[in-house]
Order: sequence, then C-alpha cells, then structure tokens
Amino acid sequence: MSYLEYTVKTVPTGLRKVLYINWALVVLLIAVASAGFLMLYSVAGGSLQPWAEPQMLRFVAGLIVMFIFAFVPTWFWRNISGVAYLIALALLVLVDVAGSVGMGAQRWINLGFMRLQPSELGKIALVMLLASYYDWLDVKKVSRPFWVLVPLVLTLVPMALVMKQPDLGTAILMMLGAGVVMFVAGVSPWYFAGIGVLGSGLITAVMMSRGTHWQLLKDYQYKRIDIFLDPGSDPLGAGYHIMQAKIALGSGGWAGRGFLQGTQSRLNFLPEKHTDFIFTTLGEEFGFLGTTSLLILYALIVLFCLHSALNNKDRFSSLLTIGVAATFFFYFAVNMAMVMGLAPVVGVPLPLVSYGGSAMLVLMGAFGLVQSAHIHRPRGR
Repeated sequence: MSYLEYTVKTVPTGLRKVLYINWALVVLLIAVASAGFLMLYSVAGGSLQPWAEPQMLRFVAGLIVMFIFAFVPTWFWRNISGVAYLIALALLVLVDVAGSVGMGAQRWINLGFMRLQPSELGKIALVMLLASYYDWLDVKKVSRPFWVLVPLVLTLVPMALVMKQPDLGTAILMMLGAGVVMFVAGVSPWYFAGIGVLGSGLITAVMMSRGTHWQLLKDYQYKRIDIFLDPGSDPLGAGYHIMQAKIALGSGGWAGRGFLQGTQSRLNFLPEKHTDFIFTTLGEEFGFLGTTSLLILYALIVLFCLHSALNNKDRFSSLLTIGVAATFFFYFAVNMAMVMGLAPVVGVPLPLVSYGGSAMLVLMGAFGLVQSAHIHRPRGR
C-alpha cells in the first residue's frame, strides 16, 4: 500500500468517498458543458436567454444528481437495475399513449416544469440491466444460445418502442450500447458476425420495401437516406440542413471566424442550431482547432471511464462503466458524423453541449453511476 492510499484510508468514510471521486472526470464534464454554454450564448445572438441560462441551471442540477448517485454503493444500482428497466419500459409505453408531440415525433412526457424523454432513461437502464445480468450469469454460459437470446430480447423490446415514436437515432444508440456490453462480457464474436449478416439482409429488405404496402420505414426516413447519398439533390428542401451545416463547418477554416461572428447561425441559416446542429456553430466560430479541442475532451472522458473500468475488479461495475462510456461515445460520434454528412440525419443531439433537459440530467446521472463504480471499487488493504 502506498503512503497516499494509507493516508486516504485513515480519514472518515464519508470524506474518503469524496477523495475517491474521479475529479479529473468531473473537470472534463464541466469543460464540455462550458463549451455548450458558450455556443448557446452565441446562437442566441449574445444572450443568456432563451437557452444558455436554463442549460446552466440544468447542468448544476445534473452535477448534484451525479454526486448523489456517486455516493450510493454499486450494490444498490445492481439490485434496482431490473426495476429501472421496467420503469423505463412503462414510460416508453406511456409516451405512446399520452406523450406530447414535437417536430412530428411523439417522444416526450410533459411534466410541466420540463419535458421528459423516456428513451434517454431507457438507454442507461438497459446498460444497467445487462451489466447486472452478466454479473449474475456464469461466465461459462455467456455464449450459449439461450443466454445470448435473453439480452437480445431485453434490447429489442425498448428498441421497438423507441422506433415506434419514431426515433431511429436513439434506437441505434440503444443497440450499439447493448452490443458493446455483450461483447465485453464475453459473447462470442460469431454472434456479432451473424448479426452483421442479418443486418445487411435487413438493410436490403428496408430498401426493397420502399413504396410497397409493407414498407419498413417512414417516408421521411427514406428521404434522409436519399439526402445522405446526395445532399445536393434537394438543396432547398430535405438537403437544406446538411448543406448549410457543411457551409458552416467549411467556412470556419483553421481557427474560425471568431466568437459571436458565425454568419450561418447569426443569420439563421443553420437549422436546429441550438440542438442537433450546434457542432456546426462551434466549427464556424472556432474552426478546426475548436472542434478538435472538443473532440479531445470527449475522448478523454471515454478514456477515463475505460481506465476506471479496467482497474475495477467488480464485474458489474466494470461492465456498467464500459456501457455508459460506449453509449456516450456513440452519442457524440453519431452527432458529429451526422452534421458532417458522414451519416444520415437521425436527430441525435451533441451530449452536454446541445440544449436539452432530460438528456442532460440522465447523462449526468449515468456519470454518477460511473463515479459510484469508481468510488466503491475493491481496493487493496
């Protein structure tokens, strides 16, 4: 035992938990969120209203949630993972029955003081349940067909409910996050190869179903695929979003036009400039250096999570941390790919930067789970 470890163990338990917090991760989260505050201030024309100030308050609330979750032992999260999953499913069903509609999709529950998006909770609840499942399951059974089918069904049920809203982006994130947990838990790569083959077949079926009575996607989703392949085919219609995003990113150059100097956002050429396309404002005002800096911050957050997971001897905690890190990674990767034209536009916001309420709180709660796993991990005597 090092002198530092010995010193930490001599302090009271409550204070010891504070010292065990991954403070580097906290600083990184604050740094990313601060970049979001600046961008929301900018897209509002140099005003804290209507987006920056509410986002700051939500982030402070998120920090409080994170610290509360961090001090709760991981055995508690393991024990309630099934309950959290069922609550998420119930909320997804409630959205279908009595959810509020926005931008053509029924994804939210109006709570009065905020709009709750249950699919955000569903992503993290699914990771919690799968981590608990593989912690309980004998390692020798992980790749046996029946025991692979169980988590597959657990993943497909919330995915189907989310797809019905419709919200293809979140459904994809659910699938990717669950897939990472299953892979890290030891599921044979052959299953993933099989899913890849089935996925290719599904894509073929999706494209062949277009215009038939058994069409598998909505018309607007097919339009997104068309625009992804050829944005210039409808520059003033469906391709407008991505064309303007590329103009903003390209005009930023190496160091950007300068803070509050982005013409695409200030003149309202950019669509959804405070949510899905906020990354383009960053690129226009701070250029390659600004966007790369944000990407580095995101990468460091993922790396700190992975380092914590690899040094955690508790299987549930390790899988939970990796699952949250993977979900977070796909979150920002899909958004960045989307606004750069590398992926179809699927309506995925930029984590901790885009304006949002429930997404911010759920994500900070998820990092609270990561901190809980880090604080309560087994340590040498």
